[in-house]
Amino acid sequence: MTQYMLSVWHDDEATYDMDVNSPEIQRLFSQVDAFNAEVQGAGAWVFGGGLRPASSATVVRNTSGDVSMTDGPYAESKEQMGGFWVIEAPDLDAALDWARKGAAACEGPVEVRPFQGA
Repeated sequence: MTQYMLSVWHDDEATYDMDVNSPEIQRLFSQVDAFNAEVQGAGAWVFGGGLRPASSATVVRNTSGDVSMTDGPYAESKEQMGGFWVIEAPDLDAALDWARKGAAACEGPVEVRPFQGA
């Protein structure tokens, strides 16, 4: 089986009411929880998690032995990764089937990439 990363992307400027009691967040959490349970039940689950906003990132660089750190995301992009799943699937088609379900659950685009050596 090959491992794939399914990464969830969103517009960094999207404003969501992150109050866990809001109906929108409860609906999304419920959809993603159901997807997670399906992936786990099928034995395809390796690991997954949501990420804090890109503004919470710190980039560590090593240039000729000098290490520097900067606040914020590495990529200056409108779109940012908001979470991911690592799954095991027999082939790309199976991974894409999981990604379709994940995209529906989180209501956002999901990028599928195999790990090196696969």
